[in-house]
Amino acid sequence: MNTLLRKTLPVANVNLGLLLIRTVAAAFLLTHGYPKLIQLFSGDPESFSSVLGMNPALSLLLAVFAEFLCSALILLGLFTRLATIPLIITMAVAAFHVHSADPFAVKEKALLFLLIFTFLLFTGAGNYSIDSIMLKKSQKKQRRYI
Repeated sequence: MNTLLRKTLPVANVNLGLLLIRTVAAAFLLTHGYPKLIQLFSGDPESFSSVLGMNPALSLLLAVFAEFLCSALILLGLFTRLATIPLIITMAVAAFHVHSADPFAVKEKALLFLLIFTFLLFTGAGNYSIDSIMLKKSQKKQRRYI
């Protein structure tokens, strides 16, 4: 019971939590991005909605970039903080523009993704990521030259 009420967490627990939230959220969003990727290469981007005055093809391209490519980067833990920015913008547009007139239950998914990716922007990917491996290698190189 004492470990459940502790105010601080072991670093390993935090990194496992970051791995779990990062991989699950990215994998779930990939399931939304993949059909859009197929639609983009099918030659029929005109059936996608126009967002913020952009033509449908550009809206679809930006959605694919965020939901597929950036989600894949986050899943790997590669350039995680940078990859969250297009996803945060996409989820904000989905929640507050595309689904603005819809009931909360429809906006809820976009808002949850928005919250998760904003959280990852602040925290980064954690130790179990390619970002962490690259940072460790970079720090070793810097130590050699000092």
